[in-house]
Amino acid sequence: MSKGNTVTVRILEKDYQVACPEEQEDDLTTSAKYLDKQMRKIRDTGKVIGAERIAVMAALNISYELLQASQGSDSGKPGGEAVKRLHKKLDEALYDLKQMEIG
Repeated sequence: MSKGNTVTVRILEKDYQVACPEEQEDDLTTSAKYLDKQMRKIRDTGKVIGAERIAVMAALNISYELLQASQGSDSGKPGGEAVKRLHKKLDEALYDLKQMEIG
């Protein structure tokens, strides 16, 4: 694993610095763009106000998508471990984004 560095991602007009191994920068950037897109969709409905509430709703929606994708898969089936690793990475990324908010 390569030495980690800091990557800046932009979500809802705010910059966040996230520590990330160099080989995972593209995945982090893609994840941040997806999260930004989901949060913008929620914000644009006008039904949810406040960045924190929008983030929670987006996290719930993404978690639901993840559970639907993994439904019926376990560690013995193809993709089961990959889904678990993705879930862990999402949890870590959301935690890091909250802890490292700049702005």
